[in-house]
Amino acid sequence: MGERATGEGHVSFRGFRTWYRVVGEGEAPGRDPVLVLHGGPGTGHDYLEPLSALAASGRRVVFYDQLGCGRSDHPHDPSLWDVGLFVDEVAAVRAALDLPRVHLLGQSWGGMLALETALAKHPGLVSLVLANSLASVPLWISETNRLRDELPPEVRATLSRHEADDTTGSTEYQGAVLTFYRRHVCRLDPWPECLERTFANLAEDPEVYNVMFGPSEFHATGVLKEWDVTPRLGEIRLPTLVLSGRFDEATPAVVEALQRGIHGSERVVFEESAHMPHLEEPESFLRVVQDFLERAETRP
Repeated sequence: MGERATGEGHVSFRGFRTWYRVVGEGEAPGRDPVLVLHGGPGTGHDYLEPLSALAASGRRVVFYDQLGCGRSDHPHDPSLWDVGLFVDEVAAVRAALDLPRVHLLGQSWGGMLALETALAKHPGLVSLVLANSLASVPLWISETNRLRDELPPEVRATLSRHEADDTTGSTEYQGAVLTFYRRHVCRLDPWPECLERTFANLAEDPEVYNVMFGPSEFHATGVLKEWDVTPRLGEIRLPTLVLSGRFDEATPAVVEALQRGIHGSERVVFEESAHMPHLEEPESFLRVVQDFLERAETRP
């Protein structure tokens, strides 16, 4: 174990460097730190920066960029990218930063990673916050394609044409995808700078996203396309909070399956949000999360 970390730095992991940032100086009595797991896979943590405000209640908030994105090293080797690598990276970050007890807050793919970490029985997990996340990629794809069918006909035609021609890297395809994102990822106009920065980072190096998931949120071709831990959710016995937005690509069917599978879990829906309630309704989001963390810490 290392000394209690503050500020920014790098953790050694499998011969590479994983970047981290710690907000806050330590824990008040009865408080535990929060380890934030970003989405993508492959986006970096930038869009989650507002969660720094959780440190005001007397706890450290720890961000890191998963390997292959953001400020961490970017090895270009598609064979690296699998779920096990990212679960191991969670453990490596915790060990290096001396986080024996920690809340996991995972957003989207980060929630999937939190589930995998809990199912791997990593010790010292205080609670799970699963924001805009899922337990089954096949169900997610079914639901996001249902939402896709509600897009304007010309947008749907553009998406289908490029997917059939394997030209999903084209500007036209990405523009059509953006129409979906503005409905079901973030409905703010303009998007916050931290979210624009995240998408710029992803566009600069999409290898992890493409290998793990695919070219878009509704067209899974990657490692995760058959991922489904729904049958194992009953193994999780941690205080768990499941969050989503009314217009979220994580639809009610997706989120209800997740919440229903974890005994005693709680669910909150943000009525004015899509996939980013921490940006779209930040005050409400922070209040809900902070209340949950404090209640989880007082459980015997």
